[in-house]
Amino acid sequence: MQKVKNDIILAIVLLLTAVAGLLLYKTLQSTGEYAIVLIDGKESARFDLRADTEYVITTDKGSNTLVISGGKADITLANCPDGICADHAPISKSGETIVCLPHGVVIKIESGDKSSDEIDMVA
Repeated sequence: MQKVKNDIILAIVLLLTAVAGLLLYKTLQSTGEYAIVLIDGKESARFDLRADTEYVITTDKGSNTLVISGGKADITLANCPDGICADHAPISKSGETIVCLPHGVVIKIESGDKSSDEIDMVA
């Protein structure tokens, strides 16, 4: 019985630690300044999140409509087969992304004016 009680206490402590870590991460995550459009890993456009705009991203594989509004970037329309990118919630925090894999398009939020010639790849 004591072992089960200790397991429950351990599970609760781990859960609270995970929730606290997630809250800390979300609190410290900075609001982005730019929406970067990457096509096949190369930067093709950069938009200030403070200026509302609409931009059609056209590739040889299809098109996506990017809408910047209220400091958030959103793919509102895509002619890809699955449409996952259009179903994604708008993004505004540094490091967040929206990906349209069929079209090879990535929308990435960044802070500051550092250059993003290529998407950061994790090995």
